[in-house]
Amino acid sequence: MISLTNISRVFRTQELETTALNSINLTVNQGEFVAIMGPSGCGKSTLLSILGMLDSPTTGSFDFSGVDIANYSEKKLAQLRKASIGFVFQSFNLIDELNVYENVELPLLYQSISKSERKNRVDAILKRVDIDHRADHLPQQLSGGQQQRVAVARALVINPKLILADEPTGNLDSKNGDEVMMMLRELNQEGTTVVMVTHSEKEGRYADRLVRLLDGQIMLDQTNLESQPAEVA
Repeated sequence: MISLTNISRVFRTQELETTALNSINLTVNQGEFVAIMGPSGCGKSTLLSILGMLDSPTTGSFDFSGVDIANYSEKKLAQLRKASIGFVFQSFNLIDELNVYENVELPLLYQSISKSERKNRVDAILKRVDIDHRADHLPQQLSGGQQQRVAVARALVINPKLILADEPTGNLDSKNGDEVMMMLRELNQEGTTVVMVTHSEKEGRYADRLVRLLDGQIMLDQTNLESQPAEVA
């Protein structure tokens, strides 16, 4: 599904040049759950931004579903991103003025999808993540865990090929964090590809594979022998 070859990302100012990623080689297969781990400043967020087509590499090739997109225009990247990738952020990024239903429906409004089809999709996905009983509530009327469920529903409603999760439990207490991680694990076991950035060893245990970064380079890429099944908290 994803193949990065010799990916580097260099940030330049007039006085300074900073290498955030240095010759990254990474493959993610359909149906995997990969945790990208490492200390602050190691390049995790930069790598996730490139995987999410929010940033472009300075050098190297990026194959997505067999097509090299490293030199795609921003317009082509945006089209591919909106059709293929669901994002789950630490800060939820819900729109305060929209209720749960409207927040989840929003990505579908950018696609040529009929109103009836949008309703079917939103209703189904809200039920799937067990937040359908809150469909008419505003984000501020929900707990943190419920808000993250809405964010996951919004990511899933486009039927993405890939979910990218950036510290998905960072703003949650332990109980709600476990519930969100179990939900991501269940979605993965149903066939959704998940790539998650985290500094938490506990979160990493939910993934099938651990990729550890340090100073912009992959130091370790291994199967996670302690990966937890979906029903284990």
